[in-house]
Amino acid sequence: MRLHNKVIIITGSCTGIGKAIAERCVAEGAKVIVHGLEPQPGEVLVAKLGKAKARLHIEDLTANGAPQRLVEVAVTAFGKLNAVVNNAALIATSNINSTDSHLFRRMLEVNTIAPFALIKAALPYLSRTRGCVLNIGSVNAWSGEPDMLAYSVSKGALMTLTRNLGDTLHRENGVRVNQINPGWVLTEKELQNKQEQGFEEDWYATLPPAYAPAGRILRPAEIAAAAVYWLADESGPVSGQVVDLEQYPFMGRNLPKDSATLLHLLATRPVPH
Repeated sequence: MRLHNKVIIITGSCTGIGKAIAERCVAEGAKVIVHGLEPQPGEVLVAKLGKAKARLHIEDLTANGAPQRLVEVAVTAFGKLNAVVNNAALIATSNINSTDSHLFRRMLEVNTIAPFALIKAALPYLSRTRGCVLNIGSVNAWSGEPDMLAYSVSKGALMTLTRNLGDTLHRENGVRVNQINPGWVLTEKELQNKQEQGFEEDWYATLPPAYAPAGRILRPAEIAAAAVYWLADESGPVSGQVVDLEQYPFMGRNLPKDSATLLHLLATRPVPH
């Protein structure tokens, strides 16, 4: 087991990518703190994983003192802390015209400041175990789409945080910090979003090759498999690194030039993690 006896906090893990990471971590021998805003799916997941392997904490991470309370839940339940996975995120479409200061601040609070605050709260315990942090970003961190302005900026800031702390915390505290940037992932929320937009139930079965050369998009379990490497000791001393998880190069792509294909791509534009 690659994560034997490790204690890991996974934010935003009641559903989606976070849930898949929690399931895979337990399968690899870890104990996890499941966190999110949705009690019902969280309770179902903890019951599935077992009380000996999982605890649930429901709270908005931007609330005053929330990061400290989440860390306390882990240490009280399992006696130590080996890793933090910052997965929780606010996703909203917005561009230069529709983004106001309130939305921008909220996006940064959830996607950048809350992960920072949790790392800071967890640092004394991670230092004792020479643990690690894994931030879950997005390929949109590199520039983003016109209609994902605030979200993309928040993930870009998270990427800089990863590189900065990945250097300083590794040297000063023995704590590694890395990040994975998922592309388009078939989560429960993405299925719901597309149905609400009027797409057929099996829309993901007939995706244009420009977005899905493999004929499908990524699955949460595939992101979870990648996460285990960074949480396990086998990733060794590597720190301050960001890895994109997508089936094509996100930057410098040559998209089809015919307008019909481009219109189809825009109509099926993904809502990334």
